[in-house]
Amino acid sequence: MLRERVITALILIPLLLGALFLLPRGGGALAIGVLFFGGAIEWGGFFGAESYARRVAYAVAVAAAAALFFAISADHQVLKLLTGLATFMWLAALLLVTRYPVRIARVATAVAGIAVVVLAAVALMRLHLDWQRGPELLLFLFVLVWAADIGAFFTGRAIGRRKLAPAVSPGKTWEGVGGGILLAALAAVGGAAWFGFGSGWFLPLCLLVAAISVVGDLTVSIFKRNAGLKDSGRIFPGHGGILDRVDSITAAGPVFVFGLLVAGA
Repeated sequence: MLRERVITALILIPLLLGALFLLPRGGGALAIGVLFFGGAIEWGGFFGAESYARRVAYAVAVAAAAALFFAISADHQVLKLLTGLATFMWLAALLLVTRYPVRIARVATAVAGIAVVVLAAVALMRLHLDWQRGPELLLFLFVLVWAADIGAFFTGRAIGRRKLAPAVSPGKTWEGVGGGILLAALAAVGGAAWFGFGSGWFLPLCLLVAAISVVGDLTVSIFKRNAGLKDSGRIFPGHGGILDRVDSITAAGPVFVFGLLVAGA
């Protein structure tokens, strides 16, 4: 399993770098949209859309909503409103994590999928397109989330004792989260220096983004468990589906963009 995960990662990372830096800006944004279209297809399985046709139909509806919000978010006041709404939504998701297990209705799951996928896709596409250093900022966001994930994994394995959310993800520990936040803080210091951002606002933003990425991971896990699924899909050997790879980013992305907008960066 570990070997498969490493091989898959070695393939995906160059593809990510190519999409961010080799494609035209519009092409990179389109690649993000295609990625989340695939994620929406997988989300269809969370609320019992058994046939592939129904899942694709759901994804088309999600894509139509994303296209609408992408168009109106060219006005950054609208984008700030949307990403602010997403930030509130992910903070509120903490209640779902702490109250699990709870049964989530199919309709609620479908609506949640629209909100999660649309807000994440719009935020990431706008970050890539609208900021002068958008591809670099998007890559940094991935690095930040990966740092939090890697730090949590190795710290949790080494010294993890207290379970974070045993009903949702038995392997996650408070010690692991602490290690992940610490490694993310180191990445944030490097990011502040690279972009020339003031650490007084950028470091707290990155720590919030790293913490919210954990909430995104746990929340998507709840919807998978609610549907009786271990993985969202099987497209990536050793990694599962698209949503298994971007669950943290769905939460981290909008919060990161909201912070940049509030700071005027």
